[in-house]
Amino acid sequence: MPKFVMMPPQTDQKRGWARRLADTVPGYLVVAPETDEEARREIVDADAAFGWVPPEALKLARKLRWLQNPDAGPFYGYYYRELIEHPVAISNPRGIYSDHISVHIMMFLLALSRGLPFYMQAQSRGEWQKDAAKYPYVYLREATAIVVGVGGIGAETARLCSEFGLTVIGVDPRIEGAPGVAEMTTPDRLDEFLPRTDFLITTVPHTPETEGMFNMRRFRLMKRTAYFINIGRGKTTKLDELTEAIEKGVIAGCGLDVFETEPLPAGHRLWKLPNVLITPHVAVRDGTHVEERRFQIILDNARRFAAGQPLVNMVDKQRWY
Repeated sequence: MPKFVMMPPQTDQKRGWARRLADTVPGYLVVAPETDEEARREIVDADAAFGWVPPEALKLARKLRWLQNPDAGPFYGYYYRELIEHPVAISNPRGIYSDHISVHIMMFLLALSRGLPFYMQAQSRGEWQKDAAKYPYVYLREATAIVVGVGGIGAETARLCSEFGLTVIGVDPRIEGAPGVAEMTTPDRLDEFLPRTDFLITTVPHTPETEGMFNMRRFRLMKRTAYFINIGRGKTTKLDELTEAIEKGVIAGCGLDVFETEPLPAGHRLWKLPNVLITPHVAVRDGTHVEERRFQIILDNARRFAAGQPLVNMVDKQRWY
């Protein structure tokens, strides 16, 4: 009988998942320890777990063979040297947010393409200002979007962009086609394509390779009329350099849901820039069906693990995704 540990901290939802998993896959012993001390006792003979296994718990795990990561882009520190070197297989829930987050991206793209931030500012001042927009409209049927990270979110974003007539270039270490992507390339060739883009969209997780990859050097390769959209992880972008790029007209503006420091400090210059859209890391907030999708991946992988079948959404631990 495989033993599955729902790692703390516990919530009503996770306790409910533990009960559902035990009821649906009766061959499992499912436990949900409330404290770190209890978790260290339970992990000793566990075969599988959900959540984060800290280093002190991993040292005690004698049988652990599968770990389900709760997030596609987990917090910095989830992956550490001992976990990467451990034989445990790790899977994640990528794909469960794709429809919600891609729509948030399109909200940014469409608003920026039509100069909406400028008109919103005129509205807030009560001004009928037809020439409020400081940049020309972007005609989407002749525009190019680069999507960096063509996983579930990036692939759905590419599809939606193509529906609006944009030419989409996908950038991903895994060269796999996706509906709506006209051309695929690898991250090491990103700079070659930046001069062509009207929208640079990033969905990538924070990893050693992606930290700070969007910076002034790259913004200078873009058109002065181009826009930057970050919906992935804040630490992939040098925020002060992005701010300076917009202030100096290196690029036209941006839409951000994630930030290098969160919350974005109240006095940060980015708040006051006219062609910037900011949402406070809410792209998937209240996303319909997301939590049920997360549980269904746990359930599917639990069945696969018990049957000795390959798990879905396997992670390359060296890359953290």
